[in-house]
Amino acid sequence: MRYSKQSLVLIVFTLVMAVLLAACGSSGNSGSGSGAAANAPAPAASEAPSAAPATGEPSAEAEMVTFQDSAGEVQVPKNPQRIVDTTAFYTGYLLALGVKPVGVMQGAKDSPYLAEMLEGAEGLGDDVTPENILSLDPDLIIVYTGTEGIDKLKEIAPVVQIQYGAKNYKDQMLDYGKLVNKNDEAKAWIAQWEARIAELKPQVQAAVGNKTVSILNPYAKGLYVFGHNYGRGGEILYGEFGLKAPAEAQKEAIDSGTGWASISLEKLPDFAGDIIFTCPWSGDTTDPKIVYDNPLWKGLPAVKAGNVFQLNPAADTYNDPISLEKQLDFITTSLLSVK
Repeated sequence: MRYSKQSLVLIVFTLVMAVLLAACGSSGNSGSGSGAAANAPAPAASEAPSAAPATGEPSAEAEMVTFQDSAGEVQVPKNPQRIVDTTAFYTGYLLALGVKPVGVMQGAKDSPYLAEMLEGAEGLGDDVTPENILSLDPDLIIVYTGTEGIDKLKEIAPVVQIQYGAKNYKDQMLDYGKLVNKNDEAKAWIAQWEARIAELKPQVQAAVGNKTVSILNPYAKGLYVFGHNYGRGGEILYGEFGLKAPAEAQKEAIDSGTGWASISLEKLPDFAGDIIFTCPWSGDTTDPKIVYDNPLWKGLPAVKAGNVFQLNPAADTYNDPISLEKQLDFITTSLLSVK
């Protein structure tokens, strides 16, 4: 009997499936081979990878502990080994504790303060998606509170949510120590930091005296004024060194609790201190010369005295421990040179 090509393909496929089904049936009670697949996360159909799914969920042997994040209690591995960090601005906390994530946002990799320490970590681009996180087989995912798609990320691995700016950096460091089981290392970092501040603070205060200090960033609609808790050195200038901001900046960016304020160029003289730390705003491509070449800027006492210091927009926006260490060196050197 002769068969068509289509009939032969159908017969072969049927025989192969019969053999595979028989093999599965005979091994179903053997207790091996199916555990990993049973424990693997089940992504939604629209997110299913083309290859076999990664087993990012902690294994049954992994010891789990309770961690208090901004959303409540969450079970996390006691000693996480494959962390995906989607915060960028807080990635340096992990690095300061000797923990390198397997995946980070591109912004963290672009920071000259963090780049070398992140060699080998996968860049996740600028958007958090389940697809690129799943491929890294994480056992812990760190996100900001309110990140879109958290429920889908929870299908991959435990998710810890952090509220940006809710805690000062020392308390945040202690939290990270708990999260990755590096409590002693977190306390040690704080101790050495405080010792360094105690050494430098008297020198800085003597050099600055009663001069006021501003942090100003030109942007498309005017200038941003930054305070005590939004990076760009504010934690050091106003927090650790106890320097004074101009009255308007104090009211709008510090006493308000927001950490920043937006002003028009016309209001610049009221917010500019005797010393200015500045850099272009990293959030848009507006030419900062619109501000820097303006007569209002050029007429400021700080500009005339040469007491203006340029921050790095790719790095100094961060306020993690690694970035703060680098900022401390630059800020101290700058303030000690004030005329």
